[in-house]
Amino acid sequence: MCGENLRPNNQTPPDLPALGTLVVDTSRADRVGEFRGVAGPYWSLRPIGGGAEWEVEPCHVRPALLIEQLRARTARLNARSRGEVL
Repeated sequence: MCGENLRPNNQTPPDLPALGTLVVDTSRADRVGEFRGVAGPYWSLRPIGGGAEWEVEPCHVRPALLIEQLRARTARLNARSRGEVL
């Protein structure tokens, strides 16, 4: 659970983002993902360039900064130009 063995998390859970919103998973080295929905107590995120979804506790998610969104979208476009994703 979020912060189970850490100091108490006094923050309220973040609001549910719209589908497709780019967010950052702070528990995975600030990995940027696309919000895909809710799976029990977790949020499902998908890599920008495609691939397997992963689940994260909402307390470890924050909105992606504009520069992070730009980097993620540029990486996806570059992968697409190389034929790695559709």
